[in-house]
Amino acid sequence: MKPFMDKDFLLSTETARKLYHLYAAGCPIIDYHCHVSPREIYEDKRFANITEVWLGGDHYKWRIMRSNGVDERYITGDAPAREKFQKFAEALPRAIGNPMYHWCHLELKNYFGYTGILNGETAEEVWQLCNAKLQEEGMTVRGLIRQSNVKFIGTTDDPIDSLEWHQKIAADPTFDTVVAPSFRPDKALNIDKAGWKDYIEKLSEVTGMEIDSIEKLKAALTDRMHYFHANGCKASDHGLDRTICRIDTEEELNAVMQRALRGEIIPAAEAEGFKTALLLHCAKSYHELGWVMQLHYNCLRNPNSRMFAKLGPDTGFDIIGPNNDCEKLAQFLDVLNSTDQLPRTVLYSLDGGDNAFLDTLLGAFQGTEVAGKLQHGSAWWFNDNKQGMIDQMVSLANLSLLGNFVGMLTDSRSFLSYARHEYFRRILCELIGNWVENGEYPNDAGTLATLVKDICYYNAQRYFGL
Repeated sequence: MKPFMDKDFLLSTETARKLYHLYAAGCPIIDYHCHVSPREIYEDKRFANITEVWLGGDHYKWRIMRSNGVDERYITGDAPAREKFQKFAEALPRAIGNPMYHWCHLELKNYFGYTGILNGETAEEVWQLCNAKLQEEGMTVRGLIRQSNVKFIGTTDDPIDSLEWHQKIAADPTFDTVVAPSFRPDKALNIDKAGWKDYIEKLSEVTGMEIDSIEKLKAALTDRMHYFHANGCKASDHGLDRTICRIDTEEELNAVMQRALRGEIIPAAEAEGFKTALLLHCAKSYHELGWVMQLHYNCLRNPNSRMFAKLGPDTGFDIIGPNNDCEKLAQFLDVLNSTDQLPRTVLYSLDGGDNAFLDTLLGAFQGTEVAGKLQHGSAWWFNDNKQGMIDQMVSLANLSLLGNFVGMLTDSRSFLSYARHEYFRRILCELIGNWVENGEYPNDAGTLATLVKDICYYNAQRYFGL
């Protein structure tokens, strides 16, 4: 029996162990999509306790607790930090087969030196150890980033953001990690959602433009894109409920927009035309600026209306969405490709059943600007587990080129979640190692080293122009 999570965790063959320890483990991290706070990076925040750094804002952990029947007071409520940690520690042993079990123990090992097992009985020991460790010099936000060997962080930022914290980080010569904004204009596109009219008023204030037509809204977004570009932006990100491609006339789009500006509720079908028009405009601008476009789709957000009313969005209640119209995504890319304005694009579906579709879609629209112009993004969110990663990479290998994959990202609000890159790298090396050991790929050390290091680091470095 193998020990629990030893140095060869998830590495069952000699080839896998060599690939991980010699090549993957030492690669720096490019975290090209995450949700960490640039302000906390600039201010080099120190966390008061393990609950603050671990449970604050981490909806993955919140779902574990809710699934164990924990009262919301101990999750997002006002219970003492120690009690919240206890409730999580009691729930964690039930999470066998859940990646959270592995992530948590990797984080405890990597950042706190704890090699035991977290449960209700050990919670006090871990609480004391971690809290003492958090007071040490290297355990601030910047210290955690340095420990993790992170070279680039792409945060997720609204077009109306001032980017002041990014500017302060960039002007600080004592911090070497590049922290760049990513353009996330969802609120401008979501004309069918509450708050759209108020958001357009804010965008108007920031840009100094009166936004009363689709063309003026496009101009305002373009203005903010250039501002983001001047502040080091390399990528955009879009969270789409479903795939879209409905082409309406400008007259139809302006009519819909005027109704929304009067406070009317816009039906989903009409909203699709509006969203398509703005997304196409943004994509063409990204191509001009040399940005990467990221499209996340197939998430059904906030299905629990009672908890949404109580806690708001991004609190751990979203689910995998309904099946999408794959043809619409292909049509959308084709509209851009037909005028040679398709930017480098990373596609993510929350439905793992879309793997084969996405991997064949890549081959229909690849280009010569960079190897792997279109990417099937790392297994996302509910697929971000051992089997989900294996399924995504096997499908990519079967139907496209795994060797050009830009690899892992955290998509997290936690500064401890860089351990997920280690998890991914171990799974990657195990997968490749098994192919080699089974005689399905040659045992050529140089080629294998290049493949592993490229997927872990160098492909993303080239792809994002770092």
